[in-house]
Amino acid sequence: MKQLLGAPWLLAHRSMLRPNQPRKFSLLGNDYVLWKNSHGGINALPNACPHMGAMLSEGWCVTKPNGSSSITCPFHALEFDDSGCTVLPGSHKQTKSLMQPLDLVIQGDFVWTYGGHEPKISIPNIMNEIAVNYEFIGVTGERSVPTDILSLLLNMHDYNHQNGTHRELFEIEEVQVKQFIDEGLHSHAYLMQPRKQPTLRDIFKNPGQLAMPKVLEAHLENFFPFMGLMHGENKLLSLKECHFYLPETEHQSRMFVLMYMKAHSPIAHLIKGNLLKLINVVVEQDARILSKIYANTPQRIKLNNEVGMDWVRRNFESFPAVTESNLSQ
Repeated sequence: MKQLLGAPWLLAHRSMLRPNQPRKFSLLGNDYVLWKNSHGGINALPNACPHMGAMLSEGWCVTKPNGSSSITCPFHALEFDDSGCTVLPGSHKQTKSLMQPLDLVIQGDFVWTYGGHEPKISIPNIMNEIAVNYEFIGVTGERSVPTDILSLLLNMHDYNHQNGTHRELFEIEEVQVKQFIDEGLHSHAYLMQPRKQPTLRDIFKNPGQLAMPKVLEAHLENFFPFMGLMHGENKLLSLKECHFYLPETEHQSRMFVLMYMKAHSPIAHLIKGNLLKLINVVVEQDARILSKIYANTPQRIKLNNEVGMDWVRRNFESFPAVTESNLSQ
């Protein structure tokens, strides 16, 4: 994970945090507790109480008269404010900060962090642009997967695995990488994926199939190492499917998807829930295969369309610099 220090990570969308309900997040080998107060302010501290190590995420919040809130340890009910200070029983005096708060970058509904490290690359503005111009559908596919972040990123940029991992879901017959544009830590992939037409039974089981044409034309925009964005366009809607990746520990990674749309037909509003369910299944299939691979197996076969994986490997090794030739094709 040392290769990726200084990258921004999207910890959560604001909708993933309920007011005054602490939640545990892991990043780069450290555990944190995040909570949102009744005024919408979001704070984060290390998750271990500095007294005896109890998980603060298992405690509760106490709301103050000004609307702010503190996090309370479930073991001895010590209250810690957003700077990590507490008042010891019987002392009536506030201690100095006993924990280093996690620095957060709040941009509207997006909770970003550099994990306490010096920023090496900037947070792209694209999510703010999407939030302004598209309707937020919801969060889906949140998973913690027993795999390292490199294996996760390789899977997410493997344009061939639809034929195997997702064969029953999309019945894609072929994957064609029409163009790949390498812009260093930013890239675009344009895919064409002919697929078998769904039957009426398939559509009845999953009306979200109505949003998928016979040939899936996908524009994938990638931001190494934290985000992949699928731009979808058809007669029903414009879709922004935003995948986020985080290294929790050396061998554990987390991913989730934020979905936005712009409706071109009333039908689009009827299938929003089905789209969330569909992508949840996609992520579940990815998570399942990632839990059943030998990550360190030497690759002795190279397939067509692996340019996205080559892009990941190069950037993982050289981050934050880009040291090799352009992979555009």
